[in-house]
Amino acid sequence: MEHQNELTADSLWDEVSGRLRGALNEATFGTWFGEAAGAELSDDAFTLAVPNDFTREWIEGHFLGLIRAAVKDATGHERSVRLTVRDFTSPPGDDRAASVETPARATPERPAASGGMNPKYTFDLFVIGSSNRFAHAAALAVAEAPAQAYNPLFIYGSTGLGKTHLLQAVGQYVGEHGNGLTARYVTSETFMNDFINSLRDKRIEGFKQRYRTYDVLLVDDVQFLEGKDRMQEEFFHTFNTLYEAGKQIVLSSDRPPKEIATLEERLRSRFEWGLITDIQPPDLETRIAILRKKVKTDQIHVPDPDVLTYVAERVTTNIRELEGALTRVVAFSSLTGRPMTVELAEDVLKDVFPQGQPVEISIRHIQETVSDRFGMTVNELCSA
Repeated sequence: MEHQNELTADSLWDEVSGRLRGALNEATFGTWFGEAAGAELSDDAFTLAVPNDFTREWIEGHFLGLIRAAVKDATGHERSVRLTVRDFTSPPGDDRAASVETPARATPERPAASGGMNPKYTFDLFVIGSSNRFAHAAALAVAEAPAQAYNPLFIYGSTGLGKTHLLQAVGQYVGEHGNGLTARYVTSETFMNDFINSLRDKRIEGFKQRYRTYDVLLVDDVQFLEGKDRMQEEFFHTFNTLYEAGKQIVLSSDRPPKEIATLEERLRSRFEWGLITDIQPPDLETRIAILRKKVKTDQIHVPDPDVLTYVAERVTTNIRELEGALTRVVAFSSLTGRPMTVELAEDVLKDVFPQGQPVEISIRHIQETVSDRFGMTVNELCSA
């Protein structure tokens, strides 16, 4: 029988994933559920967060019934199962989750500093390149000395470039090295939904105490406060209370504060009090390093390193699509038994990234072009 007061999204996923491991082989489970995490849990629904759209679509098409059965087995009754992409910047009103932390209960508490965060979103696993070096340094400085270096820290950039990774890395660093300091990571949509539910249930004082008792508050996607006057009012007071109490605030957005059109001027000015830094799309060298890190961390066997180079050259948009493309190639190789080669990667990605799409010129491409022109192999060219 289910103990609802004890069950959380994380603990339910622990039980469900254990059942899935028993039903799937290790390679299949690792490919599709290795980075999944419990996102939200209600009386009638369970939301599972996955790292990219390709993984979400594949699970929906192949494993959703299995997950529903595992949820029912673990809880004793049926729940609908939803899938969301972690750090998905869904518009207001979308029923997909936008946080990896279950909204806190009405009773004010000081939970563990890193509860609900993705354990892979740490500074050690963040790949540093010219596009994100300054943002990484600023986030690490804040984590090492909350409210001492830059307060608030405002990180902006397009979707899928690592903002959520840095925010959660700060939270987890504080949890491990902060000598009892507490941190909470939420998206602005989760903040908004929690506020609305507190108003509805007449628990607004509990809401205020809950958000204002943390030593570090990390809020993702603050651009969704745009146009919501009541939410901006509440966030303004939360910000002031934390700042005046010497607490650290870290924010992220897809644009700088001055470009959030209907943000109140008093809130905009506070966002600009500390340090504003951006993250740009990674260059080719960084993209290759990201894939190498993923292969090492997830223990994926890629016998031909040129596969990583090819994927990195084809996918130039963001890190989520980059990792999703590699997942697609790995999954296709695993499921069909075909060796993982550049030719396989070309075949798998041709519909997603057509050959007509511009490819970034690399040393490898130059070597291959010259080798073809003179009838040599790349190894012969390099040793000449």
